[in-house]
Amino acid sequence: MAHTTRVKVCGVRTPEDALMCVAAGVDTLGLNFWPGTPRCVDVARAQTILAVLPEGFEVVAVFVDQGLDFVRRVRAETGIAWVQLHGEEPPEDVAALLPQAYKALGVSDVSPLQEVRRFPGEHILLDARVPGAMPGGTGVRFDWELATQTARERKLTLAGGLTPSNVGECVQLVRPYRVDVASGVESAPGVKDAEKVRAFVQAVREADAICNAST
Repeated sequence: MAHTTRVKVCGVRTPEDALMCVAAGVDTLGLNFWPGTPRCVDVARAQTILAVLPEGFEVVAVFVDQGLDFVRRVRAETGIAWVQLHGEEPPEDVAALLPQAYKALGVSDVSPLQEVRRFPGEHILLDARVPGAMPGGTGVRFDWELATQTARERKLTLAGGLTPSNVGECVQLVRPYRVDVASGVESAPGVKDAEKVRAFVQAVREADAICNAST
């Protein structure tokens, strides 16, 4: 069966950028509720974005060590079901939010498999671990070879330094369930660039076509 890699654009901050991403063929939008990033949104801003999306469009709410009570409140007030925990949250927090929740893990220079297997759920996200930097959105990539086994075991979302020029290579090597981009399709932090978004989606689709033709 042909595999189609899903595309997630994270850190969307405006209804205009959201609609542009939808028109470009993006499958999933990430809304970041962590105040430590320039891509942060609050519930009111999130609601303005959600209001313009097609019915049933997939949205993920991103949190960083903000506690289960806050996560549940945002879920209740926005209606966003999917949750991405991008801090130092324990496996128990993920378990409490399942089935529509997953952990994001940072990868440095060793296989993340042992850490991946500690966390429950069907999905997992791997991102580059950058000491002293924000947990995500850094524009730094890791060695994708370290993600290949995880992609066989879980529905892997792969993030970290992806751009229109390298995402095709990533898709062909790792065959992830989904690729996730923020800074790689921006003109400034939190400002999405329509041309880059379209190029990113096109690169993923071309890589899918190559992979499906060879299987």
